[in-house]
Amino acid sequence: MTAIISQAPADRPVLTPRTVLLALGLVILAVVPVIGSDYWLNSLIVPTLVMGLAGVGLNLLTGYAGLVSLGSAAFMSIGAFSTYNLILRVPALPLPVALIVAGLIAASAGVLFGLPSLRIKGFYLSASTLGAQFFFEWLFTNFHWFSNDSMSLTISAPRLAIFGHDLNSPVGRYSLVVVTTLLLLWLAHNLIDSRIGRDWMAIRDMDTAAAVAGIPVGRRKLLAYGVSSFFCGIAGALWAFCYLGTADAHAFDLDKSFQVLFIVIIGGSASILGNFLGAAFIVLTPIALDILVQALGLDGIVDHGTVSNMLRIVFGAIIILLLIKEPDGLASLIGRLARRLSARPSRGTP
Repeated sequence: MTAIISQAPADRPVLTPRTVLLALGLVILAVVPVIGSDYWLNSLIVPTLVMGLAGVGLNLLTGYAGLVSLGSAAFMSIGAFSTYNLILRVPALPLPVALIVAGLIAASAGVLFGLPSLRIKGFYLSASTLGAQFFFEWLFTNFHWFSNDSMSLTISAPRLAIFGHDLNSPVGRYSLVVVTTLLLLWLAHNLIDSRIGRDWMAIRDMDTAAAVAGIPVGRRKLLAYGVSSFFCGIAGALWAFCYLGTADAHAFDLDKSFQVLFIVIIGGSASILGNFLGAAFIVLTPIALDILVQALGLDGIVDHGTVSNMLRIVFGAIIILLLIKEPDGLASLIGRLARRLSARPSRGTP
């Protein structure tokens, strides 16, 4: 009798590095409001998460679809002013619904200003999207209706509450930002893994070949602008109401658009994690440099304006050096280090 021995396939590892990192990140997000101070929540963590979320929006457009935009802050301002007016003029509207509707309004504007992508690309397309930046900054500055006829042209954070739970405390605003960010990250991950994401990457690699393959290039490009603006719009509302408290149109100027762009470049193109690494770099590096200047006692030797200009020079030099040494961004650097550590044989292994 012949014995038939069947060998079961090796089980796939349950704890992959990606799963471990995800679990670790969730634990950290849950522990932070317990051990962190109000300063950490308000001045460090919340702006990092919100700017990282805006970076995700731009990265979906630039890193995955291969398109360009220099007007990210314009769509952030649309989300902020739309949320403010929706809650002000429709008091019964729940905050989550107001955020979604504001994101959809920003998405509509993104599709409108993304129409030139059907005919032009590259530098000319970036100049076209730059028009959105100047247009909406002018619009919200000159039409007082958007700021409820405020003489200062500013909008203040409405009462942040969900199902009767007050979110105006630092922990409440942090919780709102974390939950919103996690939901949008889930949406971004599913989009990237879907047919839409594969179509975007095909268009990024070669739009002519994508069209030959039957991909609706025009519709996919406009969808990319809409989705990107949706993310930026919600990020703008969180930036205005969970971080700044009060904001005007100049809080979303061209410098803010370049900050979002630098987040994508520094963190890494076509990387979700890289956006938050880039945001942490943008938010935390100036604070670290300021602490270093105070520790060295330079603030007592030179005036504050000179110190501020020196910090900008050093910050710019760090960005240039990082891009020269690691052009694929921090996400690529960390991924390469993780692969080296995982490939290193453990002690006792023959």
